[in-house]
Amino acid sequence: MGNPARLHSQVAPLLLVDGFNVLWRGHFGFPAPVFSRDKTRNLTGLFAFFALLRASVRDDLDTGPVEICVVLDGENGSADRKDADADYKANRESTPAALEPIQFLAPIKEALDGYGIGWVEIDNAEADDVIATLTDRHPDRPVRIMSADQDYYQLLHGERVKIINRSRKASARIITDSEIAERYGVTPAQWPDYRALTGDTSDNIPGVKGIGAKTAAALLAGGLTLEDLPDSGRLTGAKGAAITMGWSDVHRWRELSRMRRDVPVAWQATGNVSPLLPKPADVVEKLGLW
Repeated sequence: MGNPARLHSQVAPLLLVDGFNVLWRGHFGFPAPVFSRDKTRNLTGLFAFFALLRASVRDDLDTGPVEICVVLDGENGSADRKDADADYKANRESTPAALEPIQFLAPIKEALDGYGIGWVEIDNAEADDVIATLTDRHPDRPVRIMSADQDYYQLLHGERVKIINRSRKASARIITDSEIAERYGVTPAQWPDYRALTGDTSDNIPGVKGIGAKTAAALLAGGLTLEDLPDSGRLTGAKGAAITMGWSDVHRWRELSRMRRDVPVAWQATGNVSPLLPKPADVVEKLGLW
């Protein structure tokens, strides 16, 4: 076995980008829309995606230069979870307006290829599971995950794995496991258990009626998991009865929240620093879309 410090010095940290999360937030949250020169095409999502990625690499990293991999949700990535629970993500809008950013996937891939930036898209896998798999695959490398999705909290691990949420103020964009412990009273490993109890509106997971953040944290205090609760003496009163009555649902919700770490990902990290991205206007120019 090599010296861990030496291993870290030989390879670039990994920046794993939740592509859809960045694209959707960019398209619908950019300060101003961006149009083609003839004003006939809205290019906001494409422009914003590369603007946010470039800015995050420039401003938000607490590591040295990184190797970037953009991870995209597969078209059928949610199928297995929807088979397990038909309500999973059923609250997501599927109107043409809500799905506008999809039009930018092809040019984003073309640009990433053109600039030598890695990307992954697996038809039957969600980006969460691919990112979890890649994080586990490289235990010798610092990993930064660019996303505003709280599901990634379960991957946080000391100095090695942190999250970059660019929607927060500049001084608070890096999220660590210690912050999660302080804010929520649980560890990253307990996050799926916590979400199963409290619910997750973004994924349409209802949680147990009457169980809020403080109650869930108290139930899980000391590192307990769902399996520990029946013998813990903590499932008392109406709230305890509600959990007991909905036990099978709670376990199913935890499985929906828990990321897979065994996705067969063909993409192989090189360990080398990714090329610098140019200004987003130059990316659009190179694609011939102005």
